[in-house]
Amino acid sequence: MARKPSTRVVLAKVGLDGHDRGIKIVARALRDAGMEVIYAGLWQTPEAVVRTVADEDADWLGLSLLSGAHLTLVPRVLKLLRDAGLEHVRVLVGGIIPEADIPKLLEIGVARVFGPGTALDEIVGFLRERDGATHA
Repeated sequence: MARKPSTRVVLAKVGLDGHDRGIKIVARALRDAGMEVIYAGLWQTPEAVVRTVADEDADWLGLSLLSGAHLTLVPRVLKLLRDAGLEHVRVLVGGIIPEADIPKLLEIGVARVFGPGTALDEIVGFLRERDGATHA
């Protein structure tokens, strides 16, 4: 029987936020859980992130934002994904997101928002649960 491909996740820091310790910890946890992780790095533009998602044939995009620009940058990334025919790529957002903004992000298409202190097992479990029907 052919082995199903593992979940491919692109993680990126969009905008001018230069703090990446948390996203690197998440990247390692996802990798240790058997997922293929591509860390796009700091100071990425929405356009560069979408190019990486396309180039890497990603299933998921995880954006980390601590700068407060989430209501500007996340909608831009989602639009660019749609414009590129990548609407099947699901998007996670992590970082410092005010509670009042979470429903707005979910409404525009973000699959889940993870705040500071989220257990790594919760993030891994969420991805496994969502990909269970299509990935090993």
